[in-house]
Amino acid sequence: SISAFYASRVRRLFPSLILVLLACQIFGWFALLTDEYKLLGKHISATAFLIPNWIFWSESGYFDYAANTKPLLHLWSLGVEEQFYLFWPITLYLLFIYKLNAIRITSVILLCSFVLNLLMIEKSLSATFFLPFTRIWELLAGSLLAFFTQANFVRFNPIRAQFEKYKWIRQGLSFLGLMLLIASLFLIDQDTRFPGAWAILPVLGTLLIILAGNTSWFNQSLLPGRILVGIGLISYPLYLWHWPLLSFARILEQSQPHWQIRVSCIAIAFVLSLLTYYFIERPMRFGQNLRAKTYALITLLLIT
Repeated sequence: SISAFYASRVRRLFPSLILVLLACQIFGWFALLTDEYKLLGKHISATAFLIPNWIFWSESGYFDYAANTKPLLHLWSLGVEEQFYLFWPITLYLLFIYKLNAIRITSVILLCSFVLNLLMIEKSLSATFFLPFTRIWELLAGSLLAFFTQANFVRFNPIRAQFEKYKWIRQGLSFLGLMLLIASLFLIDQDTRFPGAWAILPVLGTLLIILAGNTSWFNQSLLPGRILVGIGLISYPLYLWHWPLLSFARILEQSQPHWQIRVSCIAIAFVLSLLTYYFIERPMRFGQNLRAKTYALITLLLIT
């Protein structure tokens, strides 16, 4: 049910998020000036109401100096994700109730969002980066992929049959997806007008790797490795911890920290992520009393 989906998202996202917000509040009390601490409080409140991307859009660009000194700046993407989670399940439910073509409408919304992204990138880079209207196409690409892989969508059966018949197709898709992701690492930097057309590289690369399935060489041989799977398990708390550590380091150094400091911050982020995953995320996400945990997490986030 939709309510069960929302409850699972709360138990998945809120435990680690609350911990990081509290840690930033406590450390910020000692590390930040009065105005900076007030701004941090504003960002924490915006996160509690799932709108941090809107607040950051109203303040500054993502890669300027002021942005580097905002410990919660990275939560803009969590805001976009949460707004998508609020919007999309209800949309799918309405499409189902009124017997509308979900694939066609999803495709139209995706195309409109992508075109809006291309049109706005030249006029307002910050708005295009932070706002959900110009980023939702990236998430909807995954929705279309989910439609494609569902067996009950018989219109895709001929295409899926080719995937099963010609194994080299999967190998090629996986390799092409990997090349697109590698190209993204080298071609996209802080001077790139992103997302724009450049966002096609990581989005399409990811889609192709997932589409290739678990029988392609790359997906079967490298992705299931213990190290990559382990990073995947702690990826969410790692995402939450890494930027506050780097940002506070820059604040304390009053300039770009030396590379040894930055490497130390990432190492600390890995340690904190492991502890967060095993002692905070997993106990709250699974086990008994799930409904009570859900209500408690919502309350804690609002109190924070």
